[in-house]
Amino acid sequence: MNLKPLFEPKTLAVIGVSSTNERHPANVIFDKNNHRYPVDVYGVNPKGGKLHDAILYPRVSDIPKKIDLAVIAARAEFVPDIIAGCIDAGVKSAAVISGGFTEGGRADLQNRMVDIAREANFPFIGPNCLGLFVPSRVDTFFLPIERMIKPTPGNVAFISQSGGILVDQMIKFTQQGVGMSKAVSIGNKALIREVDLLKYLLSDPVTKVIAFYVEGFAEGEGREFVQAADCSPKPIIIMKSGKSEAGGRAVSSHTASMAGDYASFAAAIAQHNIVEAANEQELVSFCEVLSAYTKPIDGKIGIITGSGGHGAMAVDASAAAKLTIPEFSEDLKATLQKQLTENVRSIASVNNPVDLTGSAVDDDFVVCAKILGASPEIDCIIVLLLPYLPGVTLDIGVRLSQVQKQFKKPLIAYVPHVEKYNMMIDGFEMNGTPVSPSIEGAVLMAKALMRKKPC
Repeated sequence: MNLKPLFEPKTLAVIGVSSTNERHPANVIFDKNNHRYPVDVYGVNPKGGKLHDAILYPRVSDIPKKIDLAVIAARAEFVPDIIAGCIDAGVKSAAVISGGFTEGGRADLQNRMVDIAREANFPFIGPNCLGLFVPSRVDTFFLPIERMIKPTPGNVAFISQSGGILVDQMIKFTQQGVGMSKAVSIGNKALIREVDLLKYLLSDPVTKVIAFYVEGFAEGEGREFVQAADCSPKPIIIMKSGKSEAGGRAVSSHTASMAGDYASFAAAIAQHNIVEAANEQELVSFCEVLSAYTKPIDGKIGIITGSGGHGAMAVDASAAAKLTIPEFSEDLKATLQKQLTENVRSIASVNNPVDLTGSAVDDDFVVCAKILGASPEIDCIIVLLLPYLPGVTLDIGVRLSQVQKQFKKPLIAYVPHVEKYNMMIDGFEMNGTPVSPSIEGAVLMAKALMRKKPC
């Protein structure tokens, strides 16, 4: 199946638009795409008529242009016939927003819809979903535009069975400065499933990281998915629900998925080229760091801090994440000691973590990062920055990012995320260096880099 029309439509039909209810999901989708995205948008209502100044067409076949993507927001019992009509009219793809299928006890409707589409090789997302959001191109989410938080364009694609989880993650991505290439809510995934989207995104030049929220796989589907992921040059992240017996029941009632045995699932993906995120915090952290650095590391971490307590917390978090904090060689410690500014040289600790103390200035952080960047003793640097230290300026983010670019070794920063420090954070993020609002988050980023190397 050709999935390109789903993600790069030039023409869009919204089926189910109401001439009387402005807040109908189809109307929200029509309005937000009309004049805001580079697509020609057409509304479809069986009675015809007008919506503002726009003509409403009784059937999709009445639209004067061929349609790349149809968004279907009609009652479930009408959807199979609507899909058949789309196929007859030469529509290339669809997102079925409507609910009331397998998750509502109407497997017959869903099966009929799938049979019609599969026979015609017609791709559709859903049903029971939000559909697709592609920055600056198309948005089929039936969420009012004034309430949506939209991440900036970026290189992370996120596919989710749950529309609510997807929207929540988009908010978190925005808060942490993670850009998205595509967001896809697949709902019941009646036809297009995770493995289909994985295969498409592997060849998508805009996407560098592929993340999934998964509730369950069909029998045999999990094996196909991990095999497709195993040789992926792009990092793949999974966050799964339904880990407990009660969670499995909740998953089944939500999208009629079978959660399966979580222990077997976790063991399987650990053997393949997949990173499992235990929760939403991990998912955002993993996406941010893997969108910046795609090459796996062995997990030998060098820590630079302005506070001994912060360094100790980072060491504990690293141990819990099975990262290594190696003891520096005497030669490396001597080099570090020699290069520090005079005020800090006599009071700093050059063990790992390197504790520069509260007297450190920008030059101390930068020279330590350069020395560790050149050292084979570690393969990733975590810098714990306390922006309130008197000798640290708001330029430190830019300066440390230049060090990372020079030595090509992953550098991860911790900076408290408050408005007062935005200039420092921007200095990192504008130069592609990931920043975490917590020490644990910074360590989680390093953990994500220790993924299995692609085959």
